[in-house]
Amino acid sequence: MKKEVATHFIFLAALFLLVTILKGWFDIRFIIFWLGGIIGTILPDIDHLIYVYFVKPDAADSQRAVNLIQGRSFFKGWKYLTETRTTRTDLIFHTAHFQILFVLFAIVVITSSGSLLGAGLVLAFLLHLLVDQAIDFFEGGNFSAWFSKLPIELDEEQRKWYLGVNLVVLLVIILLM
Repeated sequence: MKKEVATHFIFLAALFLLVTILKGWFDIRFIIFWLGGIIGTILPDIDHLIYVYFVKPDAADSQRAVNLIQGRSFFKGWKYLTETRTTRTDLIFHTAHFQILFVLFAIVVITSSGSLLGAGLVLAFLLHLLVDQAIDFFEGGNFSAWFSKLPIELDEEQRKWYLGVNLVVLLVIILLM
């Protein structure tokens, strides 16, 4: 659990530091951008709670997580959800089609809202999804669960390209800021 949280926040800090330097956002008023980043890093993990409470509440892993959470063992429940995340294939946010729609949403937020909180949130959200895909690919060699609702099966080379394209899209969104 600590490793995954640390991984997400290290990537968040690196990317947001890069944006801060590129944009020259050294004034205290830009702290709201970083706050949006923290929120955006946490939000995608709500997907696991949606799964546990609404999508498959009768599944054994869902019931165990709910029991831990209801017993006020929040950190044990979160640790359990983190350790068993590969068993949950019906997540909502951790899918390719959601990611594509969220990229479009992020572009709209970045280019038209003028909100630093919103920009930080969507940028960190996209980064979180990209890091989760990279973890799935490098630790498991596969991230087919991201495509479980689509009639697409990617070979290893195509999965590498998909990760690369996602990284490029993230960088382009930064340039749009």
